[in-house]
Formats: sequence, structure tokens, C-alpha cells
Amino acid sequence: MAANITTEYRMNDMRMLIQVIVVLFLCINLLLITTFFSKEVFYTTMRYLLFAVTLMSDSMFLFVTDILLIVNFSQYTIQMWFCLILYIISSLCMVVTPVTLTAMTLERYVAICLPLRHAELCSPRSTLHVILIIYSLSSLPCIVFLSIFFASASSASYTQSGTCAGETFIIYTWQGHLMSAINQFYFLIMGITVVFSYVKIMRVAKAASGEDKQSTWRGLRTVGLHAFQQLLCLIQLWGPFIEAAVSKINLMLSIKVRFFNYITFILAPRCLSPLIYGLRDEMFFHALKKIVLCGLRKKH
Repeated sequence: MAANITTEYRMNDMRMLIQVIVVLFLCINLLLITTFFSKEVFYTTMRYLLFAVTLMSDSMFLFVTDILLIVNFSQYTIQMWFCLILYIISSLCMVVTPVTLTAMTLERYVAICLPLRHAELCSPRSTLHVILIIYSLSSLPCIVFLSIFFASASSASYTQSGTCAGETFIIYTWQGHLMSAINQFYFLIMGITVVFSYVKIMRVAKAASGEDKQSTWRGLRTVGLHAFQQLLCLIQLWGPFIEAAVSKINLMLSIKVRFFNYITFILAPRCLSPLIYGLRDEMFFHALKKIVLCGLRKKH
């Protein structure tokens, strides 16, 4: 009995910690989005526009997954139509971030390895096309999954209440395997793209000199951080399979594993975006500092 109470207290502490982290980074993302709209150069430059896409996608993903976490661990039941809406949003945002990171990596590759073509390939008009491609590619896995679900589920199932989780919409075992295969294929292509860009930029960095060398190595570190983010996103795909296997052994252990996966593979990669461009980028950092300082002066 005492052990169960202690475990419950620990779970409550973990929930509170997650809420603090989510609220903190939602506030940081909101501040960064405000900074993005403060200067024309940000919303006319590809890398900043793509950065804004990741911020908005990550913010929505954190918000929706946090709602699902609260609902599931509070053992609330919701109607499947509402769960379906939450699932569509979270599934889309989950893929948007790594696809956008790949696009940002390619932008760095063009800027460093093809500087004479950068203005042409990374113009504002090209950026809009890239954003449309990002959302089109990101929506494909969700469309495939939902098409199978709509074809298989009965109309009565949409008004039923139950626990909201991705497994709810898996009617046949092969659906889960198909989605896993599609996601793994996506991340394989993105991984190859990032590695290719990293190798090419490294060659340019070794051959460069002076200021060009410093700028190139900075771009190389940025691509490396993108690669680390994508690795965490890839591991996230294996989370449900690990949790399902552990739940058959020990329920309380599976809850702890779920918390660990959520913090390490869902929160962590989404929290790296503000670090990579919000704090490391000199121009963006100065604009951010100006907004923060103006806000503090107004309070005083």
C-alpha cells in the first residue's frame, strides 16, 4: 500500500515537471514567434521562415500531446471523433518538424556549397513552394493511415468514448507495421540527406580560410544539431512499440517508460529548435534581446 502511494506521488511529481517544461517552452516559442514578426528580414529569408514553421509546429505538437498526456493519465475518456482530431494534428506536426529540419539543412548546404545560386534557390517565392512541399509530404503518412481506418471502422465507433491513443485507430496489426515502415522510410531519406549535406559542408569547411572558414564551421555545427534532433525524432517512432512490450511485463514500469520517452524523445527535440536558431543566430538573438529588454523597461 505504502509503495503504491509513493509511486503515485512520484507520478504526480513527473506530471508537474512535464507541465512546467511544456508551459516554459510554449512561452519561449511564443516570444520567438513574436521576434520573428518584428523584422522584415526574418519573414523574407528562407531559413528564418522555416524556423518559424518549426516553432509553430512544435508549439502545436507540445500543446496537443500535453492534453493527451493529461487525459490518459487522469483516465478520462473522450469521444473518438474528438480523439481523431487530436490524433490528426499531432501526427501531422510530428512529421512536419523533421521534414522542415531537412529543408533547413539543405538551405545551409546551398548557402555554403552553392553560394552563387543561394539567392535564386532560396528566394521568398521558393520558400513558399518549399513550405507547401513540407506540409504535403508530412500529411501523406496521416492520409494513408486515416484512409485505412475510415474504410475499416464502423460509423458507430466515432461516437464511442474511450482512452485516446494512436493504438485506438489500429484495427489490424498490419496497419501498425505499414505506418512504421512509411515513417522509417521517411526518416531514412531524411537521414541520408542530412549526412550528404554534412559531408559536403565539411569538405568546404576544410578548404575555406579566414571568415569563410568560421562561417562554414558554424553552418556545419548547425547541420550537426539538426541531425541530433532528427535522431531523437526517429527514436520517438519506436516509443509505442517499447511501451506496448513493457506494459505486458509491468504496468507501472510502462508508465515510467512512457514519461521517459515523452521527456527525452518528444519534449527534448522540440526544445532544441529555440537553442539552434533563437540563441545561436546573432541577428535573431539581438532582435530577441531587444524585445525582452523593451518588455522589462515597460514593466518598470
